[in-house]
Amino acid sequence: MHNKVVFRAAAGLLDAGLVALRFNFRGVGLSTGTHDDGRGEQDDIRTALDFLSENYPHEPITFAGFSFGTRFGTPVAMNDDRIVRLVSIGTPVDKYDFEFLHDCEKPILFVHGDNDEFGKVENLQKLFESLIKTNDKEMVDL
Repeated sequence: MHNKVVFRAAAGLLDAGLVALRFNFRGVGLSTGTHDDGRGEQDDIRTALDFLSENYPHEPITFAGFSFGTRFGTPVAMNDDRIVRLVSIGTPVDKYDFEFLHDCEKPILFVHGDNDEFGKVENLQKLFESLIKTNDKEMVDL
């Protein structure tokens, strides 16, 4: 939550007029619970989405995840009707399988650094080009 990438992404979303919620997964920072290799963390994301939809019922929800949050948040977000678009920051394509994204029909933006330690830009580009169920996709590499 206090990571500079997460902080700056949330600030950018706020500047764009969107509501932003940053949270720590279970077992991170002061959060209770234990890291669960992504299974329980998906429940954390569902809980965060419930909070947003209850407190901002008329706001469309954009899911933005960074690295681990992208890997385990994106499958939840792409199958949740409350989510209108996805932002994947620092997609760890060299660490995790992202084949599930082939079923994504929602707009998706990938933001990726040239020196990301968990995903080469070239590998993300291959994934990006293979996504055919959404015509609304963009990739920005920094």
